[in-house]
Amino acid sequence: MKNFNVTGPCVPKKHYMVDISEKLSEIKKLVDNGSYFTINKARQYGKTTTLYALEKVLENEYVVALLSFEGVGEDSYDSESNFCKMFTTLIKEEISDDIEFEPIDKNPINFIELSKYISILCKNQKFVLLIDEVDNASDYKIFRDFLGMLRNKYIKMQNEKDFSFSSVILAGVHDIKNLKLRMIQKGNYVANENEGNFNSPWNIAVDFEVDMSFNPKDISTMLVEYQNEQKIEFNISEISDEIYSYTSGYPYLVSRICKHIDEKLNKDWTVAGIEKAVKLLITEKNTLFDDLFKNLENDKSLFDLIYAILILGEERKYSIDVSTTNFGLTYGIIRNENNKIKISNKIFEIRICEFFISKDESVTKKSNVLKYDIVKNNRFDMKLCLEKFAEYYKEIYAENDLNFLEKHGRLLFLSYLRPLINGEGFFHIESQFTDLRRMDLVIDFNNQQFVIELKIWDGDTKHKEAYKQLSNYLEKKNLKTGYLLTFNFNKNKEKVKKISTEKYGDYEIFDVIV
Repeated sequence: MKNFNVTGPCVPKKHYMVDISEKLSEIKKLVDNGSYFTINKARQYGKTTTLYALEKVLENEYVVALLSFEGVGEDSYDSESNFCKMFTTLIKEEISDDIEFEPIDKNPINFIELSKYISILCKNQKFVLLIDEVDNASDYKIFRDFLGMLRNKYIKMQNEKDFSFSSVILAGVHDIKNLKLRMIQKGNYVANENEGNFNSPWNIAVDFEVDMSFNPKDISTMLVEYQNEQKIEFNISEISDEIYSYTSGYPYLVSRICKHIDEKLNKDWTVAGIEKAVKLLITEKNTLFDDLFKNLENDKSLFDLIYAILILGEERKYSIDVSTTNFGLTYGIIRNENNKIKISNKIFEIRICEFFISKDESVTKKSNVLKYDIVKNNRFDMKLCLEKFAEYYKEIYAENDLNFLEKHGRLLFLSYLRPLINGEGFFHIESQFTDLRRMDLVIDFNNQQFVIELKIWDGDTKHKEAYKQLSNYLEKKNLKTGYLLTFNFNKNKEKVKKISTEKYGDYEIFDVIV
């Protein structure tokens, strides 16, 4: 019986898999065109699975060698001789015994001899080289020299002066075309280093633009296979859309949600079941989240960028020329949406919010409101929750200056809310509706859903406009009651404070101004 796999490459005979045949067809076109390129995607994005599947697609037309630089040992990068020995050993292990090549006099011990060795391998064969896990290798000058040798052979091959690999594909998190950026991040780049002007040895590579995320149609192909084998009926289209809404098609997150439903949630293939799976996912410790937090911890500029977008509601334009944007994109934390930077998926939004709250707990005063004050018979009383927050905020307001409150007001509410819903619910920020003046927060708790708009006071006219904005969003969510929490930082005018329930068309708005 197959299962959903979240560790290592997926194998069709063992695992339920998304049908990636269209993606493989797009990649094969690059190979058929003789392109050299890099598949650079964030961790656990299906790179290795894709390479194994691509190998199967190509092997009828090409000689294919799929190598991995994972675990080859640091001594392989100590000298040309060691690197050549490692590379040729891996190549020999991959070449089928029934493929004939010209005799090779001796094993190469330097790149000049390795170049000749590759020429002999490729003289009468269409040979494709795939190398997985190149990130660690990219830290070493010897590997960059190897890429430089391949680059030189590629150029000569184009001019019919040499034989080399028909296509070379490198797979890793970082784009090998931008080794300088990788070295800056690792602290290994010096502007006037001995290597002179830093030119990428991989500037021959074409851009890789195949979308490796899973859209709802992709996800449905995996669920159809599962449904047919398990003989379980559920609405595949609805479930695919819902999974996508949380994951934006991040392969690991898609498979993890499915695995939880299948193995831990009694095969509850409903929207409620997905919510339960998300609860499990956001509370677990895994290497993906560990990497996510490590990358934020280790890069203050990236930390500040994500905080500004997610918590402060600042709009940042997308620019690939900015190193911080590059790092965020490389790690799968952000995406480009209409030339603006957005958090890549809801799961990351939830976990990053939790991360920011934990970081700022030292500057926030803990509320004395307890969960059993707000939750009765497994029902969350959002009106009471907001009323209690207004009381809590009054204490905070008396102890902190205006600048502190303007920066931390939203985070104060999130840190207040978190212990009240933990274990039974979660919240996420609808980042596409977040800006400096407003933030939409969606809270799921035991089959209840609440929408809260957090706003900064900007006069009565703008406040009434918020009713319209909130009601439009409630209509999309098929809800009748919304919640409006407004922070008034007005220094000069009389401070507006109130708690009231207002009618706006067919909707009820619980309005709290603090």
